[in-house]
Amino acid sequence: MKLFFPKKHYDSNYRRHLFALLKPFVKAKDFSDKSRISAYGISDKDVVFASSIEEADFVILTMSWMYYKVTKQVDKAITFIKEANRLGRKVVVSLPSDFGINIPKDLDVIIVREQGYRSKLDDYHYCVPVFIEDPLKKHYNQTIIFKKEYSILPTVGFCGQTDDSKIEALKESAKIVIRNFLYYFGVRYQTPHQLVPTKYLRSQLITLFQENPKIRANFILRKQHRAGIETLKNRDTHKTTLEFFDNIKNSDYVLCVRGVGNFSVRLYETLAMGRIPVFVNTDCILPHDSFLNWRDHVVWVEYKDRHRIVEKVVEFHSKLDDKKLNDLFEANRKLWEDKLRLKTYFQKLFQNL
Repeated sequence: MKLFFPKKHYDSNYRRHLFALLKPFVKAKDFSDKSRISAYGISDKDVVFASSIEEADFVILTMSWMYYKVTKQVDKAITFIKEANRLGRKVVVSLPSDFGINIPKDLDVIIVREQGYRSKLDDYHYCVPVFIEDPLKKHYNQTIIFKKEYSILPTVGFCGQTDDSKIEALKESAKIVIRNFLYYFGVRYQTPHQLVPTKYLRSQLITLFQENPKIRANFILRKQHRAGIETLKNRDTHKTTLEFFDNIKNSDYVLCVRGVGNFSVRLYETLAMGRIPVFVNTDCILPHDSFLNWRDHVVWVEYKDRHRIVEKVVEFHSKLDDKKLNDLFEANRKLWEDKLRLKTYFQKLFQNL
């Protein structure tokens, strides 16, 4: 990968908006390649940075589009993109956010984003996974998945925030409606969302599993996001984090439903742990969906068929046995390793552009 990005655009005060592939390389001078490999799984031998746009295979906009919008520097970004376009290069632009934001249609760009609504997006929008640390290595000091013995009753897991209150669901829906109206009236620039109260949706789906004798339910239900643990430092070491990954480890299937943004971090955590996501499709975009058959790796449930979620899991599970179940665990872990980590994702993306 021979890349060019405008170094002067980097703003350390907004590091979280730095293009994901650049984060391992925009570091202090004493940051070693050994540390880079350990922290990010990528080496300085994997990427070559060109000194000019003309020399590069791909051109990257240093910061996310949201950064340029928030800091009122959109014109700066547009000027750079148009210069690259003039030299015959598309520019890869990131949109890592729970909310979308419009980018001018006349720019020749490739957009990578964690979320969005597939039916409303053009072909130059690509889904970028949420890049996570290897949970097996971090929490269990191993990189080999945990095998499980096949049981007639599938174990479905979920550890996270739900709320069965209809009043809270109405409040969440009202917030979505207000945000959408503000967008249409030109007050808010983040693009509209579906009218889906997600905590209530999770609660409804979990109830379907809990009430069905054909399922072994393995649920830890929280009233707060991340059990109320606010800081990233505390999250990593808090006992609820291990409870979260133990819940995945001790399940065959894991319920993966969108949150505030139309995507699920849990999807990638489940794959990394070598388990099978029960993926509720709310018009999502998924990484490599132009060539990767996601239905080979997940129990796929369309949002309109959500009332049949238990039936779909039972039907999927009935076609497996001990070998097939563990083979799928292995295949899902391999999918994460080979296509959804920082290095492997961008290698596959650039190969297929």
